[in-house]
Amino acid sequence: MRHGDRIDNFEPLWVSSATRPWDPPLVEPGRVRAFVTGRKFRQTLGYPLHRVFVSPFLRCVQTAAEVVTALSAVEDDPNVLTSHGVPIDPSNLKVSVEYGLCEMMNSEAIRQEVAPKDGNWGFDISEREAMLPTGTVDNNVQRVYKELPQWKEPVSRTRARYEQIVKDLADKYPTQNLVLVTHGEGVGVALTSFKKGFIVYEVEYCGYVELRRPIFKKDESFTAGEFEVLTNAGQTGVGYGPDHE
Repeated sequence: MRHGDRIDNFEPLWVSSATRPWDPPLVEPGRVRAFVTGRKFRQTLGYPLHRVFVSPFLRCVQTAAEVVTALSAVEDDPNVLTSHGVPIDPSNLKVSVEYGLCEMMNSEAIRQEVAPKDGNWGFDISEREAMLPTGTVDNNVQRVYKELPQWKEPVSRTRARYEQIVKDLADKYPTQNLVLVTHGEGVGVALTSFKKGFIVYEVEYCGYVELRRPIFKKDESFTAGEFEVLTNAGQTGVGYGPDHE
């Protein structure tokens, strides 16, 4: 799923005074959208979610915090719109930061004048983990990507990264259902990689793609079939159609 509504798209002057202009937070409607999306998962998916993996960018971590709270809330109160003050049961859902889900590291996604001049993106993972609901962070998980991709990452490499991280995380946890909180391009790739001949033309804030694949157990090992896209165009904030080129 994509993160919620980011502040720099609503307050253009925010960038000029921000200490980390490349890492905008959510606006309040973005938090609401993320929480409500988490509630939608809880009410409509029909299966349990076991793990959440999230890009280290602030807007994604804040989105994940809302989604995880909605999924883990002790009471499912329809009048509650954000995670503020919501008691949770952290025993069934674990969260981890994964560099492989990060934004496209190029000027297509992050303007050159906004990117850090010294090349130091300054992601403190412990700080990011502290933003997630208490008791939900899994400190034992080994990240697939040990560090951020390099700046000026080609778009083709970004798309290959997004496709591969979906496969890698699914293979790492073959019997568990996962939520990946990432960026718009990542959601688009999650669809086009596994639904050939289609093109994504829009991913709304908190838009998501649902993927499913069969798992076969033999002795003590697992093998997996191909991913199937369950998402219909326009139903979950992702617009797509046939690629006629």
